[in-house]
Amino acid sequence: MRRLPVYLLLDTSGSMRGEPIEAVNTGIRVMVSALRQDPHALETVHVSIITFDSDAKVVVPLTALDELQVPVITTPQSGPTHLGLALETLGARIRREIKRSTAEEKGDWAPYLFVMSDGKPSDIQLFEEQCPLIRSIGFASVIGCVAGPKARKEDLQPLCDHVVSLDTMDSAGFTSFFKWVTATISGGNKSMGTTTTVALPPPPPEIQVVF
Repeated sequence: MRRLPVYLLLDTSGSMRGEPIEAVNTGIRVMVSALRQDPHALETVHVSIITFDSDAKVVVPLTALDELQVPVITTPQSGPTHLGLALETLGARIRREIKRSTAEEKGDWAPYLFVMSDGKPSDIQLFEEQCPLIRSIGFASVIGCVAGPKARKEDLQPLCDHVVSLDTMDSAGFTSFFKWVTATISGGNKSMGTTTTVALPPPPPEIQVVF
């Protein structure tokens, strides 16, 4: 069975401390639980989680849904938002983890990338360098979420095919976002090989598609 890799890049900078990161943890649990109830997703979807603050950490390497142990994600007391470093880390992981098609064997399906941040990248030069490199990988879709009042769609627009906005950073908001991520993955999972375009499901009221 060909795999459908899904990469989550999650902002864990100091501004995410407290209720926002607790809400993200709740949302991830909801997403994994829902995907596990989809038999086809359970067979094909593999998930990786990379967090970024002053550093970029591979919290979960690419792992099958039925083997995934949902982590508890934490944040430092304070610190910058090194999204560029996270993209550099992602690129290295992709080269190691994704199976490319050969003449003898089909490789993985084109991966999905979801990026969530509540602010502008701190390492803007590295971020700008990494955006075209990440886009050249050939993701099925790169979807960004700008969360909270300080985040702007322009911060993620150079990287993403689509950007959604989440005004509230509470449990209800992030749970809605991760449920929408689940629907996006499940929809793409069912249409693999039948279309070259990715249609996003309608977002819930808490989420606005801004790009």
